[in-house]
Amino acid sequence: MKVLVVLSVCCLSGILGQISNKKFPESFQFGAATAAYQIEGAWNEDGKGESMWDRFVHEDPTRIKDGQNGDVACDSYHKWREDIELLKELGVTLYRFSISWPRILPDGTPSQINQAGIDYYRTFIKALKEAGIEPMVTLYHWDLPQHLAELGGWLNEEIADYFGDYARIAFRSFGEDVKLWATINEPKTTCMNGYGSGEMAPGLKLLADGVYQCAKVQLLAHAKAYHIYHDEFAAQQGGKISIVIDATYNEPASDSDLDKFGAELETEFNLGWYANPVYIGDWPELMKTRIANRSQLEGYSFSRLAEFTPEEVQYVKGTFDYFALNMYTSLVAHYSGDFGIGEPSYYLDKGTSTSYGADWTPSIASWLYSYPPGMRKLLNLVWTKYNPSSIYVTENGWATDTSLNDQGRIDYLQAYLSNLLEAILEDGVNVAGYTTWSLLDNFEWAQGYTQRFGIISVDFDSPNRTRTFKDSGRWYQKVVATRCLTDSCDG
Repeated sequence: MKVLVVLSVCCLSGILGQISNKKFPESFQFGAATAAYQIEGAWNEDGKGESMWDRFVHEDPTRIKDGQNGDVACDSYHKWREDIELLKELGVTLYRFSISWPRILPDGTPSQINQAGIDYYRTFIKALKEAGIEPMVTLYHWDLPQHLAELGGWLNEEIADYFGDYARIAFRSFGEDVKLWATINEPKTTCMNGYGSGEMAPGLKLLADGVYQCAKVQLLAHAKAYHIYHDEFAAQQGGKISIVIDATYNEPASDSDLDKFGAELETEFNLGWYANPVYIGDWPELMKTRIANRSQLEGYSFSRLAEFTPEEVQYVKGTFDYFALNMYTSLVAHYSGDFGIGEPSYYLDKGTSTSYGADWTPSIASWLYSYPPGMRKLLNLVWTKYNPSSIYVTENGWATDTSLNDQGRIDYLQAYLSNLLEAILEDGVNVAGYTTWSLLDNFEWAQGYTQRFGIISVDFDSPNRTRTFKDSGRWYQKVVATRCLTDSCDG
């Protein structure tokens, strides 16, 4: 799940439109998503090693809004059978979850393989398949082994090699049953919040340069895993692999050329930052030019943007089999001009400020406002600019309090799914599947348990971690069964 800072408030109006009464194609896969650290618990059981999130929350609980952690979370490590029954009850055919790297390799290296971790995931994956649910497996959803964090984490290019070794073990262990792989979830969020703002593990504040080095290393790691899969496993296993990129749709604040340029900058410094190297090759030209110019004015003899060699550009380019997109919200982008030279920062490099439309509905998460047309617009942008064969929307969801009566989430999901459906039927965008965030209320990183994204509630005060369907869960169950967003559909 992404985290974003609100910079200002805007008064742009958005027309939400009507809910589509068309049916989703029979081939479209409905699903739900989770991540290991956020739901599994069992942080030190059965040979699992320490992750950098374990260290981050244990070292200083005040880093988390409610002082909590993922030591138990939803206890899905022990309650996985119940989770599968919930998925069956929902009727979904796709479940996106992540493997905990330190549960497989306790120190992150292949020198010690934890067979108990391998057995756990193998059993879980086979049970999913037996239930008629396709596993979509993310290799990395932010829980880097602590040992590798101490080697420099995502600032150290050798971590890409460690990631390749881990990926190979996962492909060998689970590839017979897994046909949809994702390498890294939301690398931008990891880099910006773990190595930029410091609000997430490992807690570093390196907005001038660390965020760019982190991006390069994660992209090299992704490419390493992609090439290992296609060189060693794809021919026999027949699966697909990609990287999960989070993005907003960015509306210009006005019709002025400057604000249109601001929206382009916002897109290139976020979506393009990670999509461009994979789908086109190298960093976006706007990023390269702006950061190089500002670096020179700041007295650097080189660009703060970590450069790819020509060989690395080619190594990363084309490392996708589908586009995996996390989409929650949109932004209104203002061009702020060329900021004066001061302390170097990603935000000054970008040269924009962002806000939200005055009539966009806010959630309890400060970064998440509902603007449903942004879904359709972003899908079209991705489809036309990056030309993937298919798109999976791998996260999309709404933050509420603990209430089971979550009509706000239903309104959000219905409107966003309607725009997704219009992108398919009216615009010809091949959206193959959708996994809502999230199946369960869970540990929401720096926000702890203060924000709930699940369509199924979890009672974190109960040792049983009791699960209860919310209204949105029942609504989604009906949508999955009827492939229809309204009471009745045409065709």
